[in-house]
Amino acid sequence: MLRLFSFLFILLPACLSAQAVQTTQNSTTNMNNNPLICDPQEGICAIPGSTTANIELHQEASVKILYFTDPICSSCWGIEPQLRKLKLEYGDAINIEYRMGGLLPSWDVYNSGGISKPSDVAHHWDEVSRYYDMPIDGDVWLEDPLPSSYPPSIAFKAAQMQDAKKAVVFLRELRELLFLQKKNVTKWEYVQQAAEAAGLDANRLQQDMQGPAQKMFEDDLALARQMGVRGFPTLFFNNTEGQQGKVYGVKPCEQFEAAVLQTLPTVKKKIIDPSWQNLFEHYPSLTAKEFSVLSGTPRGEAEILLMQLSQSGQLSVLETKNGRMFRLK
Repeated sequence: MLRLFSFLFILLPACLSAQAVQTTQNSTTNMNNNPLICDPQEGICAIPGSTTANIELHQEASVKILYFTDPICSSCWGIEPQLRKLKLEYGDAINIEYRMGGLLPSWDVYNSGGISKPSDVAHHWDEVSRYYDMPIDGDVWLEDPLPSSYPPSIAFKAAQMQDAKKAVVFLRELRELLFLQKKNVTKWEYVQQAAEAAGLDANRLQQDMQGPAQKMFEDDLALARQMGVRGFPTLFFNNTEGQQGKVYGVKPCEQFEAAVLQTLPTVKKKIIDPSWQNLFEHYPSLTAKEFSVLSGTPRGEAEILLMQLSQSGQLSVLETKNGRMFRLK
């Protein structure tokens, strides 16, 4: 049995930025502490009342990126196109280290700001899906709501113990199950499904979830506090001299690229082969937004092309009420 609630108050979840709070301070509803109510304009799922520490990290990689995220963070799903583009263009120069942030410890510790139960999140997720143009079905909070984001976070740390690259694939699989298929990824059957899809040893992962992965997760939470992380996504860009840049929230691709160039001005960008065959070879599943960003194809044209490829049998398509996911057959 996982120790889900042994550190419930480590990171109290919320989800409006300070700027967003200022713009709504005269509202009759206090939104300061809403978990999972992530401000789409700010592009964050924020922890209010936090400050950002200025910590220098000396790393061996040319650019070491510390990425604080959470498996159920809708804004983190919103930056998947930008992150995937960054990896393709600067993959040889960057090393992204994924850290879990602990967005939702438990509904037992939260009851304020108009959000007191899972069903309150459903409509919000549908809204941010349209805003980020990334498919998210909020009905999971009505049909099979998650009690916490800690179990899938611990599962990710267990996946990292096996293979860092496969762990990233595992995280993507978890998010697709949650955001598109409305699966409660705190349940072992879906964790196991994602693990097997990522090529991980599911039995070992389950054992590690009940052991060392929990301590690794606690360490991530402690590091997030130490570095003043106040919401997700937060990415720290560090070079070997200890210089640091940061991207906070859902930002355009240019801002992620600028953070890389700030820490490594001499880096050269790779030219991406924009063909659908090449992009699906790197990423077997893509949304229309992701394909548009990676290929440089206008968004409407991207959707038409992907639908044509699915109709010809080269791609499969998963339909949701807020968008589609295409997967290489």
